[in-house]
Amino acid sequence: MTEDTAALQCESPRTSSAGQAPIRIVIADDHPIFRDGLRKLLSLKPDFEVVGEARDGAEVLELMREKEPDILLLDLRMPGMDGLSVLQSLKCSGCRSKIIILTASEDKNEFVQAMKLGCSGIVLKQTATELLYKSIRKVNAGEIWLDSHTTAAVMRQFASPGRVGAAERKGRERSSLSQREREIVALVAQGFKNKEIAEKIFISEQTVKNHLHNIFDKLGVSDRLELALYAIHKGLHSDLDA
Repeated sequence: MTEDTAALQCESPRTSSAGQAPIRIVIADDHPIFRDGLRKLLSLKPDFEVVGEARDGAEVLELMREKEPDILLLDLRMPGMDGLSVLQSLKCSGCRSKIIILTASEDKNEFVQAMKLGCSGIVLKQTATELLYKSIRKVNAGEIWLDSHTTAAVMRQFASPGRVGAAERKGRERSSLSQREREIVALVAQGFKNKEIAEKIFISEQTVKNHLHNIFDKLGVSDRLELALYAIHKGLHSDLDA
């Protein structure tokens, strides 16, 4: 690894204003000027710490093994090994870091593939800086980050009949949801975690988990992301506004 892409070492650990350890971030992009500018922007926030930079896929994998960051900001267009290939390798390796695609591409098929390979957010490079900060914090907290334009595009792809098997569609339709289950689905789609859902609808966190288990079984979904995407497609995410 060359000097300009080596992991950044801090002489002393940073702490946020709340006294918590900062969110450790690796930046992966093949443009040095963009990496430098992004690192400077992130360094303005006390709850962020850039612990490494990479300019191609091979360096990303090396840094991820070495640093095990909280967040990887990953470009889709890189030499040697592109972002989707990196995602596939990280998925196979059992990587626990959360990944945000940070890209200038507007290829919706790539976004869908990235979500299927385990990324937790997609941010376009033309996005406002404050929204980038927010996406990092949300994803680090376990939520999914998609803007409205990207969400609509991803939903169309996930919901396309050609991409969803007949058996899966039948499974999703085999049992209707109760009103309470619809409330929970709507809150999941809005990004709330189990504890927050429990507080909002005045039930225990364990009851929320039980409901989610039943919901997953009824709809034939396997995780919260698929549930959220399904809910947005079916309009369930707005149930609480009615």
